[in-house]
Amino acid sequence: QVQLVESGGGLVQPGGSLRLSCAASGSAAGINLMGWYRQAPGKQREMVATIGNYDNVNYKDSVKGRATISRDSAKNTVILQMGSLKPEDTAIYYCYVIDNTLTPFWGQGTQVTVAS
Repeated sequence: QVQLVESGGGLVQPGGSLRLSCAASGSAAGINLMGWYRQAPGKQREMVATIGNYDNVNYKDSVKGRATISRDSAKNTVILQMGSLKPEDTAIYYCYVIDNTLTPFWGQGTQVTVAS
């Protein structure tokens, strides 16, 4: 069973930046994909950014140019940095991992609120 520990988030002013970190542990099969999703109140959970084993990345269109996802495969850690934050970026951000058996795991989520 993979455990995910998230850190970062909180209250950020519009135009500010955030840094979210997630560390995965307990994977016997190894980690394949790592990433971040978010869910705003009343909305469906959506992909923000993902990064694969070969550092192949994928971003939600609305965060392209503002977000950077990176991973340390040796430490099974994924980091999301995002700038020029807008109120519509307010959401609970979830760490997401797929192991090499293609089993998905979710973190507990961390709240990001963009407001002045």
